[in-house]
Amino acid sequence: MRTFYPEIEPYETGMLDVGDGQMIYWEASGNPEGKPAVYLHGGPGGASSAAQRRVFDPAKYRIVLFDQRGCGQSTPHASAPQADLATNTTWHLVADLEKLREHLGIDRWLVCGGSWGSTLGLAYAETHPSKVSELVLRGIFTLRPVELDWFYEGGAAAIYPDLWEAFLAPVPEAERGHLIEAYGRLLHDPDGFVRERAGIAWATWESSTITLLQEPDKIAHFSEPAFAVAFARIENHFFKHGGWFEPNQLIRDAGLLAHIPGVIVQGRYDMCTPAFTAWDLHKNWPEADFHMIPDAGHAFDQPGILHAIIEATDRFAD
Repeated sequence: MRTFYPEIEPYETGMLDVGDGQMIYWEASGNPEGKPAVYLHGGPGGASSAAQRRVFDPAKYRIVLFDQRGCGQSTPHASAPQADLATNTTWHLVADLEKLREHLGIDRWLVCGGSWGSTLGLAYAETHPSKVSELVLRGIFTLRPVELDWFYEGGAAAIYPDLWEAFLAPVPEAERGHLIEAYGRLLHDPDGFVRERAGIAWATWESSTITLLQEPDKIAHFSEPAFAVAFARIENHFFKHGGWFEPNQLIRDAGLLAHIPGVIVQGRYDMCTPAFTAWDLHKNWPEADFHMIPDAGHAFDQPGILHAIIEATDRFAD
């Protein structure tokens, strides 16, 4: 079973001005002369992590990570009381990714990402297919109403009724008919206590359900107040607007990917982004290799999922 490559540190970091008053953090590690690859973190609003460098062979890849608008080390941070998310949309992020590619002098790159990272990867590849050498996607998520309703409006409560009660707790009973909208109000409430309580509840719900067995360290990381508020605000903002996609857009347009070598990795017991979306993508992009991992949930560091991702990046390295 394949596992992470050894820990590495970036050989270069920077802040890129992408307009709208936004500066995004980026880093490069591995081999400066290697095959370019970019890892797209989840959320939206989740930020990059050192573990994401380690799904690539550092001797063969020039590994690029970046923090999307409003999160991680990018500025301004979405946890700030007066944070304005008006210029934080899917299409702004697609444009940011192109600006970063051009800034780094990269012709084409392998695009890898999971969860929201798969969404952004699909949106980017369908917009700029000539710039993508390969796609490696995990935990497929396309922000269709049925996907959002499942996880944020009560579907997954059938599996996690105890955790769902904690997710409901910050929301007044009269406002529980549409929880994404209700959380949108709470996360921008003038009262900092209300914002923080809502952010922590939102982030705890997600971090408690993305693995088959709960991981206390992961939950603690997600529940750190500044991270939680930014994470929840950005996710909620994107979900309220359906990602600014046309109905079924990313699945509908998957034919644009036919010439791009690809791998789809999906946990059978993924409660956050259930397998029906990965299956729909597979049917519309049959050229990609499809791996349903029988004993995995959502997170990318579970053994079967990590094995499939690293096997794919190893295969594409040359």
